[in-house]
Amino acid sequence: MIKNKAINEHIFLEDMYKDQYYPRDLVDKLKQILLNVCIGIEQNNPKNLEQLYALTHQATEEINDLQQAFDDADSEIETVARESLGTDFHFIAQAYDFKDADIEELISPRDW
Repeated sequence: MIKNKAINEHIFLEDMYKDQYYPRDLVDKLKQILLNVCIGIEQNNPKNLEQLYALTHQATEEINDLQQAFDDADSEIETVARESLGTDFHFIAQAYDFKDADIEELISPRDW
């Protein structure tokens, strides 16, 4: 269970859920990856940006692995999805007081 109030109140991937171009089951998987980052932060309590980036990079790699599933569903992780994911990764960093986290570095291993 996630303890951070801001995270619990946040609507993740809102733009993707509103757009039928994105299969809901795949957006649900993306959301779970983001929530797993939050769980990882709460369990591991990263002390610096390097440790935070290790968690977000792992999540980004998991998202990379979903690209074929999006392709198979005649969808893709494109502009709206990239923006939504990047914004939510940044929101997570901010919610856990990593105010200096760089949005591009949070998702740097992305290939979407």
